[in-house]
Amino acid sequence: MPLNNERKMRNRIVVLRAERGLSQREVADKLGVSRQTILSLEKNRYNPSLKLAYDISLMFGVDLHEVFQYEVEEE
Repeated sequence: MPLNNERKMRNRIVVLRAERGLSQREVADKLGVSRQTILSLEKNRYNPSLKLAYDISLMFGVDLHEVFQYEVEEE
Protein backbone atom coordinates (compact mmCIF):
# COMPACT_ATOMS: atom_id res chain seq x y z
CA MET A 1 0.00 0.00 0.00
CA PRO A 2 1.56 3.34 -0.99
CA LEU A 3 1.91 6.09 1.60
CA ASN A 4 -0.49 8.91 0.92
CA ASN A 5 -2.88 11.37 2.55
CA GLU A 6 -5.18 8.57 3.69
CA ARG A 7 -3.04 8.19 6.80
CA LYS A 8 -3.60 10.55 9.70
CA MET A 9 -1.82 11.21 12.95
CA ARG A 10 -4.16 11.48 15.93
CA ASN A 11 -3.33 12.24 19.53
CA ARG A 12 -4.78 12.11 23.03
CA ILE A 13 -3.15 15.29 24.35
CA VAL A 14 -6.43 16.93 25.32
CA VAL A 15 -7.49 13.82 27.28
CA LEU A 16 -4.14 13.42 29.03
CA ARG A 17 -4.06 17.13 29.83
CA ALA A 18 -7.60 17.08 31.25
CA GLU A 19 -6.88 13.97 33.35
CA ARG A 20 -4.03 15.86 34.99
CA GLY A 21 -5.90 19.16 35.36
CA LEU A 22 -3.42 21.06 33.21
CA SER A 23 -4.21 24.05 31.03
CA GLN A 24 -2.86 24.44 27.51
CA ARG A 25 -0.62 27.23 28.85
CA GLU A 26 0.82 24.97 31.58
CA VAL A 27 1.59 22.21 29.09
CA ALA A 28 3.10 24.71 26.65
CA ASP A 29 5.30 26.22 29.37
CA LYS A 30 6.52 22.78 30.51
CA LEU A 31 7.43 21.89 26.91
CA GLY A 32 8.87 25.27 25.94
CA VAL A 33 6.38 25.83 23.11
CA SER A 34 3.53 28.28 22.54
CA ARG A 35 -0.03 27.70 23.70
CA GLN A 36 -0.99 27.93 20.02
CA THR A 37 1.23 24.91 19.32
CA ILE A 38 -0.65 22.88 21.94
CA LEU A 39 -3.99 24.05 20.52
CA SER A 40 -2.92 23.06 17.00
CA LEU A 41 -1.71 19.67 18.21
CA GLU A 42 -4.97 18.99 20.06
CA LYS A 43 -6.99 19.83 16.97
CA ASN A 44 -4.75 17.58 14.83
CA ARG A 45 -3.76 20.52 12.63
CA TYR A 46 -0.07 20.11 13.35
CA ASN A 47 2.18 17.05 13.60
CA PRO A 48 4.99 17.51 16.10
CA SER A 49 8.65 16.87 15.49
CA LEU A 50 9.87 13.53 16.77
CA LYS A 51 11.65 15.31 19.64
CA LEU A 52 8.51 17.21 20.67
CA ALA A 53 6.44 14.02 20.45
CA TYR A 54 8.85 12.27 22.82
CA ASP A 55 8.95 15.31 25.12
CA ILE A 56 5.14 15.26 25.30
CA SER A 57 5.04 11.56 26.16
CA LEU A 58 7.75 12.01 28.81
CA MET A 59 5.95 15.01 30.32
CA PHE A 60 2.75 12.96 30.69
CA GLY A 61 4.71 9.91 31.87
CA VAL A 62 3.25 7.59 29.24
CA ASP A 63 4.50 5.65 26.23
CA LEU A 64 4.65 7.53 22.94
CA HIS A 65 1.95 5.24 21.51
CA GLU A 66 -0.42 6.22 24.33
CA VAL A 67 -0.25 9.82 23.12
CA PHE A 68 -0.03 9.45 19.34
CA GLN A 69 -1.72 7.05 16.95
CA TYR A 70 -1.17 6.74 13.23
CA GLU A 71 -4.49 5.81 11.65
CA VAL A 72 -5.12 4.42 8.19
CA GLU A 73 -8.42 5.40 6.63
CA GLU A 74 -9.88 2.55 4.62
CA GLU A 75 -10.82 3.25 1.02
